[in-house]
Amino acid sequence: MKLKPDLIGAQGAGVGRRWGWIAALLVLAISGCFGSDSGNEPQPPNIIFFILDDVGIDQISAFGYGGTVDVPQTPVIDTLVKGGVMFRNTWAMAECSPSRAMFFNGRYPIRTGTTDAITPSDLANSQMSPYESTTPAILKTAGYASGIFGKTHFTGSPTNPSTNPYGATAQFQLGWGQFSGWGEGAPRSIDTTAGGVATTGISYPCGYVPGTTSSSGAPIANGADAGACYTVDNHCSQLSSTNKPPGRTCLERGGILVPNGVCASPRPANVDFTLQNGYYVGELLFNDSNGQATSAPPDDPSGKARGYRSTLEANLAIDWIKSRPKNQPWMATVSFSSAHTPYQPPPTSLLPSDARAFDGTDCTSASSERTLMTQMIEAMDREIGRVLVDSGVAKRNADGSIAYDPAQSNTMVVVIGDNGSYVYTVKEPFDAKYAKGYVNQTGVWVPLVVAGPLVVQPGRSVDAMVNVADLFELFGEIAGINVRDAVPATHALDAESMLPYLTDPGASPIRDVSFTHLESNARAPSTVQAPCVIEAANVCTTLFPQVGLCKDEGGVWYGSGSPVLGVPEGGFTTCCQVNEFRLAQTPPLSTYSILPDLQQAVRNSNYKLLRIEGPEWVPANGASPGQCVTNEQYQFYRIDQATPIPRLDRPTNPGANNLGTTGLTGEDLSNYNWLVSKLQSINNSVVDCPGDGNLDGVVNAQDVEDYNTWATRSGGTSTWFDFNFDGKTDSVDLATIRANLGKTCAGSR
Repeated sequence: MKLKPDLIGAQGAGVGRRWGWIAALLVLAISGCFGSDSGNEPQPPNIIFFILDDVGIDQISAFGYGGTVDVPQTPVIDTLVKGGVMFRNTWAMAECSPSRAMFFNGRYPIRTGTTDAITPSDLANSQMSPYESTTPAILKTAGYASGIFGKTHFTGSPTNPSTNPYGATAQFQLGWGQFSGWGEGAPRSIDTTAGGVATTGISYPCGYVPGTTSSSGAPIANGADAGACYTVDNHCSQLSSTNKPPGRTCLERGGILVPNGVCASPRPANVDFTLQNGYYVGELLFNDSNGQATSAPPDDPSGKARGYRSTLEANLAIDWIKSRPKNQPWMATVSFSSAHTPYQPPPTSLLPSDARAFDGTDCTSASSERTLMTQMIEAMDREIGRVLVDSGVAKRNADGSIAYDPAQSNTMVVVIGDNGSYVYTVKEPFDAKYAKGYVNQTGVWVPLVVAGPLVVQPGRSVDAMVNVADLFELFGEIAGINVRDAVPATHALDAESMLPYLTDPGASPIRDVSFTHLESNARAPSTVQAPCVIEAANVCTTLFPQVGLCKDEGGVWYGSGSPVLGVPEGGFTTCCQVNEFRLAQTPPLSTYSILPDLQQAVRNSNYKLLRIEGPEWVPANGASPGQCVTNEQYQFYRIDQATPIPRLDRPTNPGANNLGTTGLTGEDLSNYNWLVSKLQSINNSVVDCPGDGNLDGVVNAQDVEDYNTWATRSGGTSTWFDFNFDGKTDSVDLATIRANLGKTCAGSR
């Protein structure tokens, strides 16, 4: 069965020109740093790749931003900055899935179809294709083993098999030899029953039973200072309050506290280990090197699926790294779920000594979520340090800090955020109204640190433009692979080289333009997702398929069962309907902005152009009825990376930064025209090739064979051969192939 023709082609091309790390070695003239099978040829560096979820550049103070309130303490990342290169001008996409796909295929979303955060409703057309050349598959040609741990979110959800043709082995099929992690893009909602123990009318908003007294000394209703802590392996221990509520202690151990209870056998019937609970309980999935898929549900007696996610993700990576043979290079991707919603207190053992105390009664207010995200980043930083120490890349000092000498380990370390921070958590002076979900600076500007033995003069910063696509080329460069030799010519690569920035402190900027893109993913015409309003950003979106996800994002649901008085029983299906409803109230209510269907942005060193298309509700005017119209607009800004207050692209703040698009002269006009032409060039570079489902640039008998394979595997539901995007792989799609047989697509796709 031929599922990855391009990967076969990559193997046939060999490893390409082994120029990356060999050239770096010549520059560094390091002796004794790299291992070797034979002693004659150095072994290329290992790679540890840390992905931080929803962590924008505003969250990491080493980059010079973040204000003075709720600033995360990140001593491990700060240490890596001192031992590496800090890239201060890195663009991601505005949502996680497009960025995460680009890390591993080096291609803009307009080429791959992964254009927004993938939800269970999104078709396979919006998931990473098995015909892409991926980093683990390419690195395998150079002898690398690859493992990925935690959140992936570039394929479909196991909750909807009809849109997930990969089944349970997506990561294996895409090239990874080991996957251990989660099948969805975010943890499930916090279990406000705290494991089923809450009685009628009682809710535990942080997922555990709080104590009876708050940090301010105020009493807490329905709390407990003692109880029976049951674990999934049928053990029980009595807990009482010492310096934190026993309910939180029990949760951190993977257990469920029966407030004021006494251990008994059998345990009380209301103790429910099947319930998922935010960052502490989920279903853990596994793919091994043989393509076997297994899972550990929340009630698995081993307890594998219970515990704080950042810790579990670190543990999984550490175990795999420590099992690697010394004579084989490897790449470990530690893809943290944190610090995505829902926000939940991390274990106190992972927090600084001066961390704010949480009583367990408020995890949903804006102020609490800001502080919780800060603490979740601090906990994640602590776990990054543990991965580095336990894998031998760093050492632990007596005071608990880490000592990192990049020349003492043959391992490159990369740390990046996948998109900007979410609205409630944005730090000063960034713009919470144009954060994650927008291609404005706050939504796409992310921290990036690269450290390791290939870095000359550690402790530097680079202001040149970098795009997350460039990591695809960097991983190849580290492994000694020219990715353009390894990837089929039919696949247009958008990655640029990064290695010169590491090996040459005086390297000139490589990119002349950076690009970011956000667009609604492909869904079947019959799919309708109800509106969700994020009040803090004054925006309405139809991204979230369920009320629970809307609520976790701090939103108000306008679909069926909406809590908003006056909304019809069946709810609304569009954001235009929400605005029409609000204008019809007495007196009329203000309307919400609507998250655009399409957002694109390009920039050069000093200017940025945005293209935005989306719906708008136009009220009735005289004889004209109200209608929902789609508008296109361009915005043009002057931007920079100044610290501590950069020039940002704020559409509501015209002036020196917001230049408008009319009446431009001189340098402003020439930069505007140049960016317009660059954006048009990128969009025009996409090659349409109907019937070419396997991305090899020609429609032929192989497409028919691959169509039959996927149609059979999926039972005729959504696959990459669903050319009319109706959620079916059927005779209509086969007819598209047959109608185009013999067609060769000009250029790269």
